[in-house]
Amino acid sequence: MLARTWSRRTAAARGRTAGAVLAACAVVLLPAGPVAAAPSDQPGGTSGVLDSGDLDHLQRRAAEVQQSLRARQAEVVAARAALADAQAEVEAARAVLADAQGVLDGYQGEVAGYASAVYRDGGAVTPLILLLRSGDPAEVLSALGFLDAVDAHAAEVVAIAEGHRREALDHQQRARSALEQAQARADEVTARVAELQAAADAVTAELEEALQVVDGQLSRLQREQVDVNEQTAASWRAYVDQLRAAGVDTVPAAALGDPARGLPDRLVPVGATGGGAQRGVAQLPGQPTSLLVLPAETLTAVSAAMEALGRPYAPGTAGPDSWDCGTLVQSAFRRAGVPLPATQGELFATATPVAAADVLPGDLVFLGSGEAGLGHVGIALDQRTMVAADARAGVVVVRTLPADQVLAVGRAALGRQPAVPVPGPAAGALRTECGNTVHPPSFGGARAWGGYPNGLIPPSAMCPLGVAGHVLRCDAAAAYRALSSAYAADFDAPLCITDSYRTYAGQVRLYGQKPALAAVPGTSNHGWGLAVDLCGGVQTFGTPQYAWMVANAGRFGFLHPTWADPGNGREEPWHWEYAGT
Repeated sequence: MLARTWSRRTAAARGRTAGAVLAACAVVLLPAGPVAAAPSDQPGGTSGVLDSGDLDHLQRRAAEVQQSLRARQAEVVAARAALADAQAEVEAARAVLADAQGVLDGYQGEVAGYASAVYRDGGAVTPLILLLRSGDPAEVLSALGFLDAVDAHAAEVVAIAEGHRREALDHQQRARSALEQAQARADEVTARVAELQAAADAVTAELEEALQVVDGQLSRLQREQVDVNEQTAASWRAYVDQLRAAGVDTVPAAALGDPARGLPDRLVPVGATGGGAQRGVAQLPGQPTSLLVLPAETLTAVSAAMEALGRPYAPGTAGPDSWDCGTLVQSAFRRAGVPLPATQGELFATATPVAAADVLPGDLVFLGSGEAGLGHVGIALDQRTMVAADARAGVVVVRTLPADQVLAVGRAALGRQPAVPVPGPAAGALRTECGNTVHPPSFGGARAWGGYPNGLIPPSAMCPLGVAGHVLRCDAAAAYRALSSAYAADFDAPLCITDSYRTYAGQVRLYGQKPALAAVPGTSNHGWGLAVDLCGGVQTFGTPQYAWMVANAGRFGFLHPTWADPGNGREEPWHWEYAGT
């Protein structure tokens, strides 16, 4: 309902003095409020699945396989490295042996040439031949000494070369033995990895079956949410039609700003829980109930927010295709001519406060907690519901307004106050943005977003990129489409993409193919729906396409991770990740 029941005072008591006006305060209970269908107790009606036993079972089974695979990952890398080293050692030993054999062959060739020459000249040179052929005893002695020296040197050279060859042969044999050991170790690790992959393959079917259950739950809740959105929007339009029929749909906020000084004809104040009258609102007395009269600016703003129902939530975007919680509020009131800041923090700091018990349609509602600080902003529809770009739901929805999380209520029709401090997270606590906890980039938790395990995100929670079945988390998908459009403006073609969201089963298959390179299943950024692999020139460092991405991707929340940069050991120019804006 649009308004709650307040203590009624008769309209006949209305006077012209400030005191009489305040005494006449009353409130209306509309016969048809904007929320005819009760939303879920969970944000957006879609996140009740986050607490389901099926999802918990999913996470536990995935974690079991991930733990075993992660424990073996280091062994896989070490075994592959040892095998590569052993293979290199064998190649080096083979080269040394070849060199030694070449030297020996060279010396043996020279000796063979010497022998051939002797044979050609009449046979082997012996001391007897020298004695018979020489007439001078001195010549004979000299020749005999030379012959002994030649024979001794040749024998020494050949022996040394043969020794080098044998050493090289021994080195090669040792290297081959080491290679056999490394190969055996690598085969052993590969067999273990194969066993783990088989286990992962076996559990994948079980995980996907549970995922179908979760996706069915989510789809049902989303259908219910659509019904809530549509019925709420219809009820809001019916309320605006009531105001129009009564001729009070164009009352400006300025005319309702100070009930004590008077209100437009036929209107009376709305009582405040603390006594007196509420500013920025009035009512038209009637039977059986009075009609709440909101400023024309508020009517326009809420109507604009209703038009955004169902559009994706995406941090840092400001419509018309996607919104975050602050920009939705800012845009809605900008259409009404009311300037507001665009972030939940700035809105909180400058919104003129009213008592939480006095919340009325069109008021800004700020949610949070003492530990996390401010975490959300939306536009109230009554005391139970609000319209907001909700990060957990992933879209603009009509969601419940939990009373225990209301930090403050502000009324845009009353203008802006001087900035006040914004409640931030307590020491060590993670901040919350638009209803969802923001984890640091290094966070490796099981449910980094939306409450879903890595690679096990229900299809209903993802959004298409418009290219060959590729999908991402909805905010990342909206940002990617904007990035691709900007890229196309400069290169006459949209971004070329080869990979996006990677299911758990897909990660298992890739790990089986490349266990030393692929991420352990359940840990890849592709499994969060936050990473893309690109082509069309972006996949090569130094190209105009890659340079364009470096210069422009950050404007859309995408970055090239440091580990994939040149010189960091694992160069992947094609890999880009969404980190928000």
